[in-house]
Amino acid sequence: MISFSAVSQEDFGQESKPQKKQDSIPPVDLYKIISVKNDTTHLDTTLTISKDYKFNYLRKDNFELLPFSNTGQTYNALSFTENNSKAFPGFGAEARHYSFMEVGDINYYQVPTPWTQLYFKTVPEQGQQLDALFTINTSKNLNMFIAYKGTRALGKYQNILTSTGNLRMGFSYNTTNDRYRIKAHFVSQDLMNEENGGLDSLAVLQYIAEEEEFDDRSVLDVKYEDAESTLFGKRFFIDHEYQITDPRDSTNDLSISHIFDHSYKKFVFKQETAENGLYGDSFEATNLQTSTRLYTLFNEAAVNFENDVLGKLSVKAGHTNYDYGYNAVYITEESVVGNKLFGNLLHLGATYHERIGDFDLKAAGRLNLDDDFSGNYLNISAGYEFDDKNSIRFGFDQNSSLPNFNFLLYQNDYINYNWQNDFDNVSSQKLYARLSSEKYANINLSLSQIDKYTYFTENENGSVKPFQYDQPVRHLKLKAEKEFDFGLFGSYNTIMYQNVLEGAGVLNVPDLVTRNSIYYKDFWFDKALYLQTGFTFKYFTKYEANAYDPILAEFYVQNEEEIGGFPVVDYFFNAKVDKARIFFKLEHLNSLVTGNNNFSAPDYPYTDFLVRFGLVWDLFL
Repeated sequence: MISFSAVSQEDFGQESKPQKKQDSIPPVDLYKIISVKNDTTHLDTTLTISKDYKFNYLRKDNFELLPFSNTGQTYNALSFTENNSKAFPGFGAEARHYSFMEVGDINYYQVPTPWTQLYFKTVPEQGQQLDALFTINTSKNLNMFIAYKGTRALGKYQNILTSTGNLRMGFSYNTTNDRYRIKAHFVSQDLMNEENGGLDSLAVLQYIAEEEEFDDRSVLDVKYEDAESTLFGKRFFIDHEYQITDPRDSTNDLSISHIFDHSYKKFVFKQETAENGLYGDSFEATNLQTSTRLYTLFNEAAVNFENDVLGKLSVKAGHTNYDYGYNAVYITEESVVGNKLFGNLLHLGATYHERIGDFDLKAAGRLNLDDDFSGNYLNISAGYEFDDKNSIRFGFDQNSSLPNFNFLLYQNDYINYNWQNDFDNVSSQKLYARLSSEKYANINLSLSQIDKYTYFTENENGSVKPFQYDQPVRHLKLKAEKEFDFGLFGSYNTIMYQNVLEGAGVLNVPDLVTRNSIYYKDFWFDKALYLQTGFTFKYFTKYEANAYDPILAEFYVQNEEEIGGFPVVDYFFNAKVDKARIFFKLEHLNSLVTGNNNFSAPDYPYTDFLVRFGLVWDLFL
């Protein structure tokens, strides 16, 4: 829960004596950003190379992702990652979820003055992307925020327009005596992509041959031009806590808390004319449309006890009501595909955290009390801080959960895309170590094993279907990153090595991914402007990348075509003026010399040379 200590008028920049204009804005470290787990950071208006890596549609470092050609489209994965705090199936349509904002993506704030942040960036063709946030503390106890992220981009290929919107609003409040604390938010999201199925077979050959007449990408033929898929979502979330003991008692704290989460997701695939040659027979020849829905109502209550010696322990019990499915039952001579998965699920859980000096221990677990939707997870980690710039953490994660709902039940107007499966739980174990060192490097090492791994791939008839692997899958990942400072010059290097020890062919990732930046940095114009300018080199080894299925909005395993093995060089010129950070980039600059016939997924071209610019501007009142 959010815990606000008493804040003086001076802390909020409201001193009784008048201030000079240049001193009227409080320091930026008083503008606090608070996660749902109460991890608190402050606003950072500096310009670093890391900010350049995060200046993209997701506003996150996408080192382990391979973007499609248009802003707002999906990403192919360059690494294997798993959610080890999962005990309940996800919705599915994973390819559309990269920009979907879950509970953990929503932040809360505490600000001394009203704060607005504006993000803007150009897109490949006809459109723009904007993310605007406004937050205000009406008092030291109450903060409110509203934000909207919107994108519209036509793209350079036929029928790949994207139009997305993420609205979020919320508040956080604590009583003056700090006995009661609450944070809540509402989000409404719609993420639409026109779908073209990728280039057709002739266009693929023309694209690979780099024929000059096809430098205008819009003349390349695609498989169809009349389909779109959209992921909708709404969520109302509350997390509140009441302190039973006196907050001034620093020895023992006892509180009760409650989380409420009411969520709705809907995935819609529409197509004007059936492509039976690609996807098989269909129930309808025209105006195909299928909607997949999931309603969840989640409640969890907890008793929390904290002691200076024993640490903090939370014991939890919760209930989930879920309803996933469709409006009709599909009946064939061989089987019946139902239309609903619904029910009620009870669970128990606990978390523990203890810090002794520079050593800390964390543990979290959950157990579902249900035979049909059994699941559990256990996360244990221990860390040690050598000093404020060097730390290490070791951990073990264990997880068991049913695969996503669209593996268990799916319906569509295309007959081949109808199934109901009785899959086993997917079980995973992960050992990891993380070294964070400003002097040496940040190093992450993990070894994962997954039993009953589920995936999509084509069956013997060429139809994409869900499968469950009956052998263990083992994956090793080592990632290291380090920044070097040479005065007016700097370099930031990230390298990731992966090895699929068992399960190659169902889990495909590149062996090596690297990103290296070298840049010049300095103050200009009497320190009125700070700049960073240089080059970023990106590369990943060839691998049999997953193919994209627009009907499912999922990637599926294929072992016939390789992509990768091509370098990408970007030139960037970034500057900071006051609280505004300005970004200018020439993307895939080397393609002007070498040409571009590379792919993000089979039949989906990688982006050509682009000129991109934008800004992030923090405004204070």
